[in-house]
Amino acid sequence: MPHKITLTGSATGPLREYDRYVAFDMREKGSPSAPKGLKKSTFISYTVFVAKKAFNKTGLTKKNIMHEKILIQGEPTLDIPIDECPGEIGVICFQITVLPNKSDKEKNDSDAKKEPKQEASAPSLEQKNMEPTQQEKEEVSVSQPIEKEVKPIQPEVQQSPTEEKKTEEKKTTLSNQPKGTQDLLNFDDIIVPEEFLKTRPNPEKTQKVIDFVKRTGRLDEPLTIEKGSKILKDGYRRYVVAKTVKMNQVPVVYEYQK
Repeated sequence: MPHKITLTGSATGPLREYDRYVAFDMREKGSPSAPKGLKKSTFISYTVFVAKKAFNKTGLTKKNIMHEKILIQGEPTLDIPIDECPGEIGVICFQITVLPNKSDKEKNDSDAKKEPKQEASAPSLEQKNMEPTQQEKEEVSVSQPIEKEVKPIQPEVQQSPTEEKKTEEKKTTLSNQPKGTQDLLNFDDIIVPEEFLKTRPNPEKTQKVIDFVKRTGRLDEPLTIEKGSKILKDGYRRYVVAKTVKMNQVPVVYEYQK
């Protein structure tokens, strides 16, 4: 089985385009210490080769590739000509993912915290405007002593037909999935860590899950995925089953980044 390699970081050089693929250089820091008597590794340079079709899906361009943090999964190769592979090690990329920037994540978290406060203050403002003043109350009690107290009518908030339809479709879709499912994710978007790829699930247990899928048309449990990065955290056996039966979408439950 060929060796797998995972890289994270940004491109250290400009994007180079070829006929059916693109290439760029990356660099990773070596270990800070080495066994006694051996030389320390400072930096290791890589040249990554990505198919144009996969690269175009990421939204990366010649201008922003050196500023975005990316995750590469692939295998090392020594078969690329040296004029196309200036790095010490060439990497054939099987999967490339743009990782969210720390500043963007902090901004989204900050906006998410502000929104509930604004929503909570809005009803109180409407209520305040709709409540009658003390003078109005006195006028009502003088002019209409027999009538009961007039209560302000709260406006009804109605969902648009489009929103109701989307909500019903999502409920119907998820109701056909295993218990605990939070979302449906495209199978090709899931990133599998290297430690999972080195393991081999129990064949008997895997076959039982395959039989269950053929019988019911769905997985028995959702996969656990890290929110944002879409990295697989648990459920590698079900991932292998989904790949075997060629499922386009799989049920997932999200684990938020710490």
